Amino acid sequence: MHYFVTGASGFIGKRLVHTLLARPNTTVHFLMRRPTPQRVGRLLAFWGVDASRAVPVEGDLTAPRLGVDAAVMEALVGRIDHVFHLAAIYDLEADPEAEMAANIEGTRNAVRFAEAIAAKRFHHVSSIAAAGLYDGVFREDMFAEATGLDHPYFASKHQAEKVVRGECGLPWRIYRPGIVVGDSRTGEIDKIDGPYYFFKLIQKLRRMLPPWMPTIGIEGGRINIVPVDFVVAALDHIAHLDGHDGACFHLTDPEPRRVGDVLAVFASAAHAPRMAARVNAALFGFVPQSLLKPLLALTPVRRIQKTLMKELGLPPDIFRFVNYPTRFDARDAQRLLEPAGIRVPHIEDYAWRLWDYWERHLDPELFIDRSLKGRVKGRVVVVTGGSAGIGKATAFKLAAAGAKTIVVARDPGKLEAARAEAAGQGLQLITRSADVTDAEQCAELVRWLHDEHGGVDILINNAGRSIRRGIESSYDRFHDFERTMQVNYFGSLRLTLGVLPLMTEKRHGHVINISSIGVLTNAPRFSAYVASKAALDAWTRCAASEFLDRGVEFTTINMPLVRTEMIAPTKFYQHVPTLSPDEAADLIVQAIVMKPARVATQLGVFGQVLHAVAPKLAQVIMNTTFRMFPDSDAARHSKPGEDMPTADQITVTQIMRGLHL
Repeated sequence: MHYFVTGASGFIGKRLVHTLLARPNTTVHFLMRRPTPQRVGRLLAFWGVDASRAVPVEGDLTAPRLGVDAAVMEALVGRIDHVFHLAAIYDLEADPEAEMAANIEGTRNAVRFAEAIAAKRFHHVSSIAAAGLYDGVFREDMFAEATGLDHPYFASKHQAEKVVRGECGLPWRIYRPGIVVGDSRTGEIDKIDGPYYFFKLIQKLRRMLPPWMPTIGIEGGRINIVPVDFVVAALDHIAHLDGHDGACFHLTDPEPRRVGDVLAVFASAAHAPRMAARVNAALFGFVPQSLLKPLLALTPVRRIQKTLMKELGLPPDIFRFVNYPTRFDARDAQRLLEPAGIRVPHIEDYAWRLWDYWERHLDPELFIDRSLKGRVKGRVVVVTGGSAGIGKATAFKLAAAGAKTIVVARDPGKLEAARAEAAGQGLQLITRSADVTDAEQCAELVRWLHDEHGGVDILINNAGRSIRRGIESSYDRFHDFERTMQVNYFGSLRLTLGVLPLMTEKRHGHVINISSIGVLTNAPRFSAYVASKAALDAWTRCAASEFLDRGVEFTTINMPLVRTEMIAPTKFYQHVPTLSPDEAADLIVQAIVMKPARVATQLGVFGQVLHAVAPKLAQVIMNTTFRMFPDSDAARHSKPGEDMPTADQITVTQIMRGLHL
C-alpha cells in the first residue's frame, strides 16, 4: 500500500504516518517544504523507518499541484492508493490572509496534485470549525447549513471542504475532528489551543489559593474535545473501509462536556481550587450592543481588556467561543468505529497527563529567563536593613547572582561584619551606613547613589521595626506607633521618593516593599506594626498605578513570620514554626524575577478573602487566637521564658504557619 501525506510533520500527521507505516508492506511519501537532512532525520527516527519506506517529497502547499517536481509526479502516477491531506493552519490567532491561502488554496492544490498522479482516493482532514457557529445539532451529512462563518478560521475550513466536495474528481472522504488535544496515553501536546488557553488562569489560582478553597468559574456551551490518539486511530480505520466514499465523518466525542465541567476537570488535575460556583457566559449576551460597543471602544476599557488577556494568555476572540452553540452528531463514524473498539476516552482519565506535559514543556514561563542572574547581573540593587536577617540573606543571593549589591543599615559594625562574611564566601557587598528615619541622612544616601552608582535599578525597602503589644497595653505608649511609622512607612517613602525621579527618567526601575502577612489578616497585637505596613501597601498601590506607563514597577511582599532578631524578644516564637531568613529571601527573589504586583502566601490570601467576604467571622477567628496567645514578656512585665505552649497553641501555630500571633 502506498500513501501520500501532506502535513506529515504536524501533530496529527506525524502520528498518522507512524500508524500507516505499522501496516505491512507500506510506503509513505510525505510533502516537505524544505526537506533538510536534519528535519527528515528527526521524522524518520520518530517513525522508526528509513528513507526507503518514508520518502520525503519537496513541495509547497501554496504552489500549484503542491509545487512538486514534474519528474517526481510522473514517478508517482498510478502508485498512490491514498492521499491524506492534513496540512493547514489550525490557529484562531493566525493572519487571515495566510490562513485563507493555506487552508483553501492549499486544499485546491492538494486536490489537483492527487488528480494529476491518479491517486485512488483523497482523504481531507477538516475540522468541526467547518460548521461555523451553527446553533443546534450538526449532522455528518450537513454542510451548506453552516452559519457564523465570519471568523477567518471557520470560513477557511468551510471553504476548503467546499473545494473537495465540488472540485475533486477522485473518490473522497472528509473527516471533522473535534478540538484535538494531546495524547491520552503520554499527555504530549504540540501547542496552546482550546482548553489550554485557560491553563494559565488555573495555574494562577493554584498559586494564590489553597486547593480546598472553592472559587467561581465560568459556564458556557459544550466543548468537543478528543485526544490525538483517538483521531489517528479513527482516521486509519475508516480510511481503509470499503464503500464509504463521498461521506463525511465526525471524529468527535458523542458526550461532550460543558466548558465549566472541562475547566473543573483540569483544575482537579492541577490540584487547583475547585470551581464550585459558575457564572454562565451567556448572561453577557443580554447586555445591549448599543451599550457594549461604545464601552469597549473606550481607551481605558480596551487597555484593561488587553492587559487581562495578555496576563492570562488568552486570545482576543476566546470568549466568543465560550458559548459554543454547536453539537455534533457522530452516529455514522461511531457505527464504523464501535466494532473495532475505537472510542473517545473519558477526559478525567487523562487530563492529569495533559496538565503535567503542559506544565513541564509548554508553560510560557518556561521560555522566559526566570533566573535571578538574568534579572540582576550588572544592575544596582539596594537593600535596606541588609546587615542581618532577611536583608542579609537577600543581599548574599543578589551578590552571588552578579548584582552590584548595596547594603544600607544604621549600625556600621554590623554592616562591616556582613561585608566580611560575604567576602569570606567570595561575594562583594557595598555597604553604607544611614538611618532612613533621618531626612538628611536619607537625602545624602540618595545623592551618593546617584553620583557614585548612576542611580538604582532595584530598591528593596526591607528595613523595619515590629512591636508585638496589645492595644490595651499601649494606652500610654503612643511613641510605639510613631516609631514604627517613622521606619516602616516614612523611612521607605523617603528613599523611594529619592530614587524615583532617575528611575522614571531612565524608564526602568523596580521598587520592592517588604510588608507583612498581618496586613492581609489584620493580626491583633500588632496594630502599630500592621498599620504602618498597611500605609506602605496603600501608597505602593497608588504609585504602581501612576508609574505603570513610566517603566517603573512596584511589588509588595506580604511576608509571613520569619525567625530574625526582630522576633527574638518574644520567647514564645521559639515554639512557633516560622520561615528562615533564607526562605524569606527566596520570596524576594521571586518578586525580582517575576515582578508581580504582590507576593503573598496562600494563608495570607485566604485571610484577605475571608475579611472581605465574611468580616465578622474573620474577627471572631482572630479574636480567638488573640486571647489564646500571651503578650510578649516585656508587655506583661514578666520574666523571659516562664511559659510553655499548650497543645492548643501548638496546633494553631502549625495550621497558621507564618501568621503573626
